[in-house]
Amino acid sequence: MKRLFFILIVLVGFCAADMQAQELNTELYTKDHVPNRRPIPYVHVREADVLWAKKIWRVIDLREKMNLPMYYPTTQMDGRYSLIDLLVYGIKYEGLTAYSAKNQDEFQVPLSVDQVMRELGAVSDTQQVRNAETGLYEDKVIAAEVRSTEIKQIMLKEIWFFDRKYSRMDVRIIGMCPIREYVASENGEGEVRKSQTFWIYFPEVRNLLARHEVFNPLNDSQRRTFDDIFIKRYFGSYIYKEANVYNNRRIEDYTAGMEAMMESERIKQEIFEMEHDMWEF
Repeated sequence: MKRLFFILIVLVGFCAADMQAQELNTELYTKDHVPNRRPIPYVHVREADVLWAKKIWRVIDLREKMNLPMYYPTTQMDGRYSLIDLLVYGIKYEGLTAYSAKNQDEFQVPLSVDQVMRELGAVSDTQQVRNAETGLYEDKVIAAEVRSTEIKQIMLKEIWFFDRKYSRMDVRIIGMCPIREYVASENGEGEVRKSQTFWIYFPEVRNLLARHEVFNPLNDSQRRTFDDIFIKRYFGSYIYKEANVYNNRRIEDYTAGMEAMMESERIKQEIFEMEHDMWEF
């Protein structure tokens, strides 16, 4: 009898906990569409159909108003991640491969999770901490965390090409690289530094991007995914460099200031005019 009474109490407790969980649900419905989405595959491109192609590197500044949905939230909120937090999640738990950004962007040198954390500045430190009981100072390892707010820019490597089969200019994103901007406190100086952290092969990360939504200021029930943002070009950016004979030198290596901005616009206009010139009337 006592055993039966105990079982009833446990069942009532589980039911109460379940009802409380349902009461705490802040959504009108269960969101099943985005978590189960798959990216739309690319159209097959034949070598014979590509009449013209150009490699372009561009930079997305996450602080621009148009790009804020990729920068926020700085901590997980409402089931949403910032872009860098989502990439780190994919590297840690979903087998996403990160590649070294040291002087190359050819996706040749894979990085371990610890190496990725080091590139993001999440390096554990040992400090002397006083023991309250003994009064002695002891070494204590302070675990570092990824500061997603330090990722201020994202670099994209992409290929623009003209496909004569469809008579259009198209683009394929090849990879993305988070750029970390942080204050270095070495020698007591507060110098601001920028560094490329790691490269992600974009076709590999599309499945992850397509399953996570970003904030839509106009409609909470019709949110885009990260994959939508990149494939449909819902972001602002500027051209950082183009493929060239000088070891793919950057624009800032041969010009600066307003002239660098004009050079970036010149490359953009050149791509537009190339598509226009391919048409025959």
